[in-house]
Amino acid sequence: MSKDDRIAFETALFMRAAAVETELRRILDARPLTGEIARPERLMAAMRHGVLNGGKRLRPFLVMESAALFLADNDAALRVAAALECVHCYSLIHDDLPSMDDDDLRRGQPTVHKAFDEATAILAGDALLTLAFDIIGDEATALPAERRATLILALARAAGAGGMVGGQMLDLEAERKRPDEAGIITLQAMKTGALIRFACEAGAIIAGAPTADRERLAEFGSAIGLAFQLADDLLDLTADAKQMGKATNKDAAAGKATLASLHGPDWARGQLHGLIDQAHALLEPYGDAAGLLKQAATFVATRSS
Repeated sequence: MSKDDRIAFETALFMRAAAVETELRRILDARPLTGEIARPERLMAAMRHGVLNGGKRLRPFLVMESAALFLADNDAALRVAAALECVHCYSLIHDDLPSMDDDDLRRGQPTVHKAFDEATAILAGDALLTLAFDIIGDEATALPAERRATLILALARAAGAGGMVGGQMLDLEAERKRPDEAGIITLQAMKTGALIRFACEAGAIIAGAPTADRERLAEFGSAIGLAFQLADDLLDLTADAKQMGKATNKDAAAGKATLASLHGPDWARGQLHGLIDQAHALLEPYGDAAGLLKQAATFVATRSS
């Protein structure tokens, strides 16, 4: 990626993140919605702490850019992006708990269970997961009901037992029994890749694009999902906590195998280059319109934090 391309991409990423942040602040307002009874102050504060704490907002960016590829409604894409970020942030809140990864820092700030307490962190995560489906199902997400239902089903499958949560279970089991290479790939495709795959596929769903486009964007998401996790594992081996905004070398300390630790940093870097090429090739049919998505693939694989 050239310097100019990187600047253009980072500017677009920042602008999308700012829009999502604004939407999330509005969604996490203290006032109850129709059908709600009350929104407890401490719960809402914990939810905001877990969501409104910076971050690249890469998954929302992928939703919005994949939707823009098909000229979909931007406001609807923004709400779906916000919903996905709620799921992602819920997973981080729970992943940081002492019974899971036991982390004290997230994005350079105290994790939710440290800033509040464990029970509140669990409930904040529960509420964010539920809220995500509320956002998509609400008629305020101005899409045909059939598309909203398709998005809800796709997100449920990506986030649940056969996707992210299942991957987290495999990750816990990996502390007791080291998986082989195929097992690591399955684990990572579920734990990290499933939500990234959904983010890319969601744009085609929002736009009502043909099945072939939906499948192509999903395949693109799978490629960059693998690249994201491989880059993360490489950083865990080579970066420091200040650079990452969280503890590093956690996998090695827990005895978990990753592709980067199994084959070494040089192999991982070579694989990342191959995944960039694969991701770019999948977007070739869309020409210049896919420029930012191509840059996202490069960014995911070459990021430094």
